[in-house]
Amino acid sequence: MKIGLCTGGGDCPGLNSIIRASVRHGVLNYQDEIWGIRDSFNGLMEKPYRVRKLDQESVSGILMRGGTILGTTNAGNPFDRPDGKGHAIDKSQMVVDAYNELGFDCILAIGGDGTHTIAHQLSQKGIKIIGIPKTIDNDLWQTDETVGFDTAVAIAEDAISRLQTTAESHERVMILEVMGRHTGHIALSAGLAAGAHIILIPEIPFDFEKIAAKVRLRQQREKHFTVIVVAEGAFAAGGEQTYQKVANNKETLGGVGHLIARELNHRYQFETRVTVLGHIQRGGMPTHVDRILGTLYGVKAIDMAHQGRFGKIIHKWKGSFGELSYQDVAGKYRNVEAQSDTLAAARSIGICFGD
Repeated sequence: MKIGLCTGGGDCPGLNSIIRASVRHGVLNYQDEIWGIRDSFNGLMEKPYRVRKLDQESVSGILMRGGTILGTTNAGNPFDRPDGKGHAIDKSQMVVDAYNELGFDCILAIGGDGTHTIAHQLSQKGIKIIGIPKTIDNDLWQTDETVGFDTAVAIAEDAISRLQTTAESHERVMILEVMGRHTGHIALSAGLAAGAHIILIPEIPFDFEKIAAKVRLRQQREKHFTVIVVAEGAFAAGGEQTYQKVANNKETLGGVGHLIARELNHRYQFETRVTVLGHIQRGGMPTHVDRILGTLYGVKAIDMAHQGRFGKIIHKWKGSFGELSYQDVAGKYRNVEAQSDTLAAARSIGICFGD
């Protein structure tokens, strides 16, 4: 088969392990011809097409590299392309034409919900696509773990552990804001692993009084410092999520850590400092878990291509690999469930969730 391969959306550790496994398995066992597409579907929206043939030599040594050798973008939606005049135009037919001109039998699309939304739309226009999940947020519907999550948790856990010592030295409240979009998987896992005292996640709106009560309780126990980890999508009960402006006046989630710090300083006179971990969570060498998971996903994708199982996303659910139709995951997130064993364990050992 002649197979196109692309990565879309935000980068994360482990993408290269998927690319490497797809190429090696396809070439060694099926004699496939694998072509990498630059910068998601953008590489198919202009001539000459930005594609390159991938072989065992081109993927040698990339297993432990962060990022993606194919490049990626958050602005790769062919159905909604800016025309430079403040309007959006549909260039999806250009992608379909490129797919046909290049003679691809299918495309493996590695990405999160945005990439897979686009992939689903393209599949409805006749492109044969198989989706491979990656996102540090770990929020894909009915999926135990996505590529990139384990590394992001490890990085956040390390940051929380480091904040513990400086918080204790200065007797301060230290806040670490982590990513996660509308879910709290990173904050919950990293906070539990590193011994955070308060974890704030979007699934549980918080109350400032409850946060202050936890800080005071620790002070009464002669613990004059508190470490709070907050997911970027967390918000106060009765309030809204916090957004900040970035390039081109676009808004993105972020800033809730500083909002909490201001309130704790103003209302309760707690000396508070904030660290926003940001894109550090996306970079660097992937953990062994993400390298293994990426390899398994890459092999599975090639097998699915040769089985003709298109229009589906690979997932790992309850320990086993399977597949979901795009219709099954469209517009859905996997939140931290109220019945989560991890959440229950955290509460059991005294971690406060602001409620």
